[in-house]
Amino acid sequence: MEIQTFVAQSVGRWRSQRSSHNLAFQHSEEVRSVIEITAVPATDASVAGLCEAYDIDLATAVSPFHMAWEGESDWDENERLSGSCLLVPVPEPLNPNQGKLLRSAGYAETVPAVGHYRFTEEGMFVLVTAYDRAAAEERIWFGTPHLRFRVSQIRTSDGKGVLTASFASEIRAEASPPEVNPPTGA
Repeated sequence: MEIQTFVAQSVGRWRSQRSSHNLAFQHSEEVRSVIEITAVPATDASVAGLCEAYDIDLATAVSPFHMAWEGESDWDENERLSGSCLLVPVPEPLNPNQGKLLRSAGYAETVPAVGHYRFTEEGMFVLVTAYDRAAAEERIWFGTPHLRFRVSQIRTSDGKGVLTASFASEIRAEASPPEVNPPTGA
């Protein structure tokens, strides 16, 4: 699979149910959220800015997208979880099945970050991102066009200890999946 196909399949509104286990605090958490993934034009100023921040040639960026989420946790019922970030994939020139993923805000730490992604032979998206105090690994795959699964773990910065582990199932909230290869205008 190539990143353009993965992003096209991911665009939409998703209802997510995540089970997370914090090993450090020996606590589990259930999170219900809505995730909105939208395509962003490669010509958007925010895409250019993120590429410039990491000295990446804008022409090598493909299928940029914005992700926003809002949810609630059973850990603290009064707290609303929300956030958003811009993501810009940059495939490797000789291997389009892997590359860098620029993020305006990270997963484990809410700072800009660069992760490295690859696709397995089965089409699973694997993203590894190193931060100052931790490292995150996410794996995302589709069960059907309307069902995604996501597994993630946050490790210590040296990669030896697991701090949190989570599993999420995400169901598309719209009636029909987006077209993977939209027709070109005639």
